[in-house]
Amino acid sequence: MVKKIIDADGQFLSLAEPWADASTGAGRLMPAVLGGLADVERDLIRRGAGEGRARAKLRGRHMRRPAKMTAAQKQEARRRRKDGESVADLARSYGVSPAAIYRATA
Repeated sequence: MVKKIIDADGQFLSLAEPWADASTGAGRLMPAVLGGLADVERDLIRRGAGEGRARAKLRGRHMRRPAKMTAAQKQEARRRRKDGESVADLARSYGVSPAAIYRATA
């Protein structure tokens, strides 16, 4: 944000932080330093999260929402759909959306 102001030939002066005066060299340096630190921290978080996902995958964990319907319920829904029951009725009986029924019975 401060960079946009400076790039537009404006000046930034914080009333609360005396070091954040964009008209001085130190004031122009601080946003660059803080931005660099934020980039490094973001990279560390991204790397750590990726490693955590990889470890979870090795342990057999999945990183998605739990299924609302069990395999047995999906099989039963397919049978009931084949017998002519409507998607809306099936969705109500299992407490899921019609889209979930379509996916389960496809």
